Amino acid sequence: MVALSAGTTVWAIGDSAPSLGKRRSLSKLGLRSLSRRRTLDSIPAASSSAFPARALPRVRRPEGGLRFKLRVLGIEPTLRLGLCLVRIGVALLWSRLLDPFFSLERRASRREERLTRAARSLAAVLGDLKGAYVKAGQFASLRIDMLPAKARAALASLQDRVPPLPLELVRGVVETDLGAPLETLYPRFDPTPLGTASIAQVHRAALPDGREVAVKVQHPWLQASLRADLGVIRAALAGFSLLRGRGRVDQRRVFEEFAAGLAEELDFEREANVATEIAANLAHEPQIVVPEIVTSHTTRRVLTMSYRPAVSILDRAALARLGVAPRDVLEVLARAYAKQVFVDGLFHADPHPGNLFVLEEREASSHPRVLFVDFGLSKRLDPALREELRKGIYALLGRDLGAFLSGMERMGMIAPGAEPRVRTAVSAMFARIREGGGTPLGMSGSAILSLKDEAKALLQSTEGLHLPNELLLYAKTLSYLFQLGAELDPSVDMMRLSVPFLLRFLADRG
Repeated sequence: MVALSAGTTVWAIGDSAPSLGKRRSLSKLGLRSLSRRRTLDSIPAASSSAFPARALPRVRRPEGGLRFKLRVLGIEPTLRLGLCLVRIGVALLWSRLLDPFFSLERRASRREERLTRAARSLAAVLGDLKGAYVKAGQFASLRIDMLPAKARAALASLQDRVPPLPLELVRGVVETDLGAPLETLYPRFDPTPLGTASIAQVHRAALPDGREVAVKVQHPWLQASLRADLGVIRAALAGFSLLRGRGRVDQRRVFEEFAAGLAEELDFEREANVATEIAANLAHEPQIVVPEIVTSHTTRRVLTMSYRPAVSILDRAALARLGVAPRDVLEVLARAYAKQVFVDGLFHADPHPGNLFVLEEREASSHPRVLFVDFGLSKRLDPALREELRKGIYALLGRDLGAFLSGMERMGMIAPGAEPRVRTAVSAMFARIREGGGTPLGMSGSAILSLKDEAKALLQSTEGLHLPNELLLYAKTLSYLFQLGAELDPSVDMMRLSVPFLLRFLADRG
């Protein structure tokens, strides 16, 4: 995520409305290349712009210093993470030696405290290493089947913001990927980024034909260091699991899920494809806006999108200035996400305020339009998983514990020999749902959030349970959406607004 701000106004990436042409399918996880035009002479000269042109300094493109080479080879991350794990190991060993002097109950709390301290130490190192390592920490923060709540919170606090890279590094990526001088590609290119995150930074610019755009440029070392970074992360996962002392989780499966997700986030052509397809899926909804991709200026490491000013969805003062009622915004969001999650199966999986905006328009008070940005973390649910979700919801509505557990078995969620423990945990969840209102369809969004917290605690304490990352992202997306609704306007029941789309999902057996 890259939050874009300037003063009191959040500047956001602009829209593509229903005029998107044919829907583009994602082949092989959306990794196919977009067509790019390199004949720039046919594009008219730039027109006047809202931001002044600045002469960009001509700089010598760096060939890569010693630290860059150490990073690409994985030497620096190996040393830093290795030292961190050694320190954690010594602390855990000393703490365990003292365990016999405490009661069983106190030992359990001490174990959670040890894991939390270890996660905080690890989070500090991952944050310094940036890139893939920040993403690894954020991925681990979702794993309720791996870590206790406090440890996950430590990793979730990893900041996805870093100091901006100097212009010469940005220039190098853009010119290498697009095959022309930066000034030819973008006659105006603001050297000061609008925002910087762990894998990329975004600059405001203008195309030769005068269109204003936002240009997302990937940090130059990430593709080169990916193989080494994944090797280090795999080793760190094994070391951390060894220090935990329990083998509850299939390490290989967890690592492969992370590696696949990271590769997708680093492929900006995939992100462009996803944004285009989601825009087509939501083209019937005029109040939902998705960035328009400039394919001629997009590669695996450079993503160019149209640019529009907007305000943060949680900026109450700005919304009041525009005359926008929070309830109207939430209704648009509920329709958008319910359609993506329950109907399309392809959804924007990062619905936090840094990625959702309201366009600054004169008609915003009567017809607010919500802008989605950053489709790097998007997910297409596998058809088999969608079918299992449908069967699972039916089992939940019918209070059929056996059918629900059978679905978990088919999805590989229950380790050999763990069925009795998982049955006990799921039975407790069923009982809690009955107490809360009979069925999920009869519960409010706030009640579901409360139930979600209880379910996470229950599942985290259940050994032998593995949750697919797709399912975790699915649950996280709905949870974020409900939390956003509670913060923006508690009187709006996001669950009630989503029910028509959920019923459509249940009815679609084809």
